[in-house]
Amino acid sequence: MAVKLRLQRHGKKGKPFFHIVAADSRSPRDGKFIERIGSYNPNTNPATIQLDNQKAIEWLNNGAQPTDTVRAMLSYTGVLLRQHLQKGVAKGALSQEEADKRYETWMADKTSKIESKKDRLAKQKSEAASKLLKHERDVNEARLKAMTAAASAASAEAAEAPAAEEAPAADAPAENTEA
Repeated sequence: MAVKLRLQRHGKKGKPFFHIVAADSRSPRDGKFIERIGSYNPNTNPATIQLDNQKAIEWLNNGAQPTDTVRAMLSYTGVLLRQHLQKGVAKGALSQEEADKRYETWMADKTSKIESKKDRLAKQKSEAASKLLKHERDVNEARLKAMTAAASAASAEAAEAPAAEEAPAADAPAENTEA
C-alpha cells in the first residue's frame, strides 16, 4: 500500500480549510485516511500551518510520499530539515547536540521572519485604518462647514426678508391715516 501525505479539503465554498493526512494513494481526496497529522488554513495572512512534527517525520521515515503542496509545508515548518539532520546523526556526520543546535537556530530565524511579517501586516492595517479615519474626519469637517455656511446664509436672508416686509407695512398704515 502506497501512503501519501496530502491535503484533505474542508470548509465552505470560497473559504477552504485543509487537514494534512496520511492516506492510501488509491483513496479519494476527501475520503478515507489513515491518520491526521495537522491542518492548514490559507484564509489567514500568513497562512496558518499546524503540524505534528514527530508524526510527520515518522511517516516520512516509513516511506510516505508527500504531495508537492505538503512537501512545501513540511519544508516551511522545518520537518524536512529535522529529518535531514536526523539522517546525518544516524550516519555519524553530526552529533545529536549539533543537529539540535542547527535546528533551533533555523527555527529562531524562521520564527523571527514570520513575526516580522505579522508585525508589518498589522502596521499596514493600522495605518490604513488611521488614514481612512483621517479622510472621514476631513469629509465630516467639510460637510459641517458647508452646513454652517448654508445656515448662516439662510439666517442672513431671513433677517433681511422681514426688514423688507416691515417697511411696506409701515408705509401702508401711514397712508390709511391720511385718508
